[in-house]
Amino acid sequence: MIRLVIIVIFLVVFFLFSIPMFGIEWIIGKINKRAKDISSLRIVQWAFKVILFLSGVRTKVIGLENIPKDEPVLFVGNHKSNFDIIISYAKMPNLTGFVAKKEIEKIPLLRTWMRYLYCLFLDRKDIKEGLKTILEGIDQIKHGISMVIFPEGSRNSFEDGMRPFKEGSLKLAEKSGCKIIPMVQNNTQEIMETHSPRIKRTRTVLEFGEPIDLKELSAEDRKFAGAYIQKIIEAKYMENKKLL
Repeated sequence: MIRLVIIVIFLVVFFLFSIPMFGIEWIIGKINKRAKDISSLRIVQWAFKVILFLSGVRTKVIGLENIPKDEPVLFVGNHKSNFDIIISYAKMPNLTGFVAKKEIEKIPLLRTWMRYLYCLFLDRKDIKEGLKTILEGIDQIKHGISMVIFPEGSRNSFEDGMRPFKEGSLKLAEKSGCKIIPMVQNNTQEIMETHSPRIKRTRTVLEFGEPIDLKELSAEDRKFAGAYIQKIIEAKYMENKKLL
């Protein structure tokens, strides 16, 4: 429990300091929007790296070279832990937003940082609002901001398997024309979920796969792109278990 208590204390301090930082970031944005975007990204990444250090998480990262440096992409990942976001976002080289569930938007201060970083809040119960969110994500990708989505819809507790990917989630890539980067994480559920609320020192694996251009797939694979990407992620997940 000591790790959890230390992390909670750090988060309280970080969010207290966030209040004046929001004002500073706002001023920076008025002068240079790009500078504000990058500074917000680095501040949040720093906070996530501190959380990972305090948690005792050590991650083997594979395939960073697969992330294009000069174009936005859609990261598509499996999802077993809340730490999936912390681990992967700490490694993002460029401005990147997450598609998160609508409920997170109710959390003060956190939602401000997320908005600064172009995260979107998806209402899975309202089809019309959900469509508006997807369209907003497509527009952000077209303006150079990468996005991350977990097509299972929520965290799963299966030891190895995954929930079927929601085909609509890949519309972000299909309609924007961006490439997809499969993002595979192993063992993240062992940090907390399997013995919550205790946080345990854990080794994880994060792999960024080679870019996939939907336009280059066969008509059948494009039609069921979610299933196609899921098979790639499942194969890499099973392969990377031996690295733990």
